[in-house]
Amino acid sequence: MARRIRVAVVFGGRSSEHAISCVSAGSVLGALDPDRYDVVPIGITTEGRWVLSSSDPGRLAIAGGRLPSVDPTGTGLVLPGDPTAKELVVLDGPEVSADLANSELSSVDVVFPLLHGPYGEDGTLQGLLELAGVPYVGSGVLASAVAMDKHRMKQLLAAGGLEVPSYVVVRRGEPVPVTVSDLGLPTFVKPARAGSSIGITRVADMRDLDAALAEAHRHDPKALVEQAVVGREIECGVLAGVDGQPEASVPAEVRVTGGHDFYDFEAKYLEDSTEFDIPPQVDDATVERIREMAVQAFDALGCEGLARVDFFLTSGGHVVVNEVNTMPGFTPSSMFPRMWAAAGVDYPTLVDRLVQDALRRGTGLR
Repeated sequence: MARRIRVAVVFGGRSSEHAISCVSAGSVLGALDPDRYDVVPIGITTEGRWVLSSSDPGRLAIAGGRLPSVDPTGTGLVLPGDPTAKELVVLDGPEVSADLANSELSSVDVVFPLLHGPYGEDGTLQGLLELAGVPYVGSGVLASAVAMDKHRMKQLLAAGGLEVPSYVVVRRGEPVPVTVSDLGLPTFVKPARAGSSIGITRVADMRDLDAALAEAHRHDPKALVEQAVVGREIECGVLAGVDGQPEASVPAEVRVTGGHDFYDFEAKYLEDSTEFDIPPQVDDATVERIREMAVQAFDALGCEGLARVDFFLTSGGHVVVNEVNTMPGFTPSSMFPRMWAAAGVDYPTLVDRLVQDALRRGTGLR
């Protein structure tokens, strides 16, 4: 019998999106076919320690409002940046047998990096995997880094001919540029390099701007004050096809209910406060324009594997790109898998396609 493909599912991490990464990982761990894949679950603690973790999806789910986290007491691991080895090395843990160290923790064929936010989704982990010569799911170093930084992302999207909201960059400890007043009200203040709507504040009164910036700067010394776009929130998934060329999913509209001002963290993950239309209730021409722009944004950043592109659709029919997420939430109820399910690609097939795409691309310059 041929050896199964060894997939290291890496999750957790040092960012404020640690818990959401764990939830995504639990879903992927449950979807990987055990007849095809030998799965190694690797959690990264909030301090950055790599540990061998449980493969039980239930231990990584949100339960009763409790957010999951990586158990720091697991066996410590490290992946050396050595392309001649590609092996996980046990750092500590006397409970690990020699058989385990020689089998489950030996050469890794591919990594599924389900990390959201800095220290994982931002090109840092991708750089380590390139050094180690281990293929991985998703975008490479540059696209991961650029997509994580909303400032640089918007610059590249605009250079690629896509409309983005007006914004001003505000760094911690520096004066607020006077051009902030040109954005009008309301505005959104957000960390430049975070996700899951963490640290975002809607500002309807300029007297609240300083407090909003302080909240954003708790997560990132670089913040954006962004012009509010009045319109509908539309998302579209992009996935590498079997030939590597990007394909767009069925788009979806996100409608926030329950008294939330916008699609914030609680509305996304902790409360039943959102409704979705897949496909959105818009004309066919607009749907096709959104799908085309999603692929255009994917290409403008040099993305690979997958991405979710978020848009605003104004009452006048303008489609504005909000952001590109190179490792979107990955539970079966997350928007990226749901949009692809509507396009006929079920969750296990989606996971399998991403692993196979990573193996096809390999590492190195491409």
